Amino acid sequence: MVAPRVRFCPAPSGWLHVGGARTALYNWLHARQGGGTFVFRIEDTDAERATDESMRGMIAAMRWLGLDWDEGPEVDGPHGPYQQSQRGPLYSAAAAALLQLGDVYDAYETPEELTAQREAAMRDGRPPGYAGGHRNLTPEQRAAYLEEGRRAVLRVRTPDDGVVSFVDAVRGPVDFEWKDVPDFVIERADGTHTYYLANAVDDLAMGINLIARGEDLLSATPRQLLLYDLLTRDGVIDRILADNAYPARPADAQPPSFAHLPLLVGEDRKPLSKRHGSVAVDEFRRHGFLPEVLINFLALCGWSYDATTERMTVDELVERFSFDRVGKNPSFFDTAKLRSMNGDGIKELSDTELAERLQPHFSDEGLVADLPSPEHQQLLLGLAPLLRERIQTLAEAVPLAAPYFRDEVVWDDKAVSKNLKGRAGEVLDAAAVVLDDVAWDAAAIEAALRDLAERLGLGLGRVMQPVRVAVAGTAVSTPLPQTLALLDRGLVVRRVREATAKVAA
Repeated sequence: MVAPRVRFCPAPSGWLHVGGARTALYNWLHARQGGGTFVFRIEDTDAERATDESMRGMIAAMRWLGLDWDEGPEVDGPHGPYQQSQRGPLYSAAAAALLQLGDVYDAYETPEELTAQREAAMRDGRPPGYAGGHRNLTPEQRAAYLEEGRRAVLRVRTPDDGVVSFVDAVRGPVDFEWKDVPDFVIERADGTHTYYLANAVDDLAMGINLIARGEDLLSATPRQLLLYDLLTRDGVIDRILADNAYPARPADAQPPSFAHLPLLVGEDRKPLSKRHGSVAVDEFRRHGFLPEVLINFLALCGWSYDATTERMTVDELVERFSFDRVGKNPSFFDTAKLRSMNGDGIKELSDTELAERLQPHFSDEGLVADLPSPEHQQLLLGLAPLLRERIQTLAEAVPLAAPYFRDEVVWDDKAVSKNLKGRAGEVLDAAAVVLDDVAWDAAAIEAALRDLAERLGLGLGRVMQPVRVAVAGTAVSTPLPQTLALLDRGLVVRRVREATAKVAA
């Protein structure tokens, strides 16, 4: 059996969408399961939209997810370069070869003429695709257009009739009628190349044997199948590679098969987009989702797993994944379920692991240094078990614990007005004395505050809450006695005493 060679090839014109991440994941799982190769290729031929910043962001997102690649950016491989903007001469050679063989022709229509043709077709109820008007130009007609200063695009001549068929690993047998596939552009008038040509050349040159991608690209498949056929006929692609000093194709190279994946949709059952909230992988990182949980969740979006539990490690996903269990229907991206799974994942982390995962989120807010001090490391470690049961994402820990990393209290006005009134001044004065003398551990602190409440004839909450607000500035925090025990006694007593100035008359 031929080992899988699969590719993930995003266009760097934005962030890595979770739908793209799922596509990358399914390819990666298939490659790892079959002992194959996962190629990460950058489709940056659209110079107006592609940016280096976007490419760097996609590379970082892939690395954060743990989807390592065998060939691609920052990884040496035998079939590079892996940025399409660096492979332009190869595409030009392929276009020229197809033009010479008669499979491609020059078309000189202006954008305005093409627009008028589409509008006329739509008014007449005809398909709006290219009508083939320049398929059979005479040499004299070409010369006349050139004399006008027109520049040609190159179009592939598609069959006039018949059916193109292929077996999709997800959808099963798929048929398209050639009459519904208009002639398409592979080289623009400015000499740049379209998705169809660049991908077909690269898929063949790199020996890709399975293309797993979103079902929104299903209609592009006949065009790519035609290009695969034209480029492999009589060894065209091999001659092009040799003549242009590109590496030869793998010895067992064969044209790719396809697996078209169902789209991810939101609650409104429309394709997932920003209107549904977070859709970029980096947003999930910033919100504090665990990469291994997001990977687990994305694997389940459209895949009918054979397991007794939804929680699976990456190794278990590799072992169980198969395209024949990927469904055809759109898959609902259930954010509530993802949050629940992430909360469960956080609960399974050790205190040390959780503290390490929390640190970047506190650093992002300027609360601890990128290389935390020993004191901050110890505080994060102590807070970890107090936070674990109270958060579903790592970022949710920040507002709960931020007060203990600040030099000064940031007051929440509602918490102050509700809790620092009436006898709160009396409570804080007494609490400062008690806390300045008690043994500094959680059990002793709790016992002392309970005893204080009894001596003052108050409910425990009427003692705990003023102290909590005094130390944290807010009425919501981690458990008070355990938290105070982690802090410096002098800091706690000072904040309790200073808070008396906030007590309403």
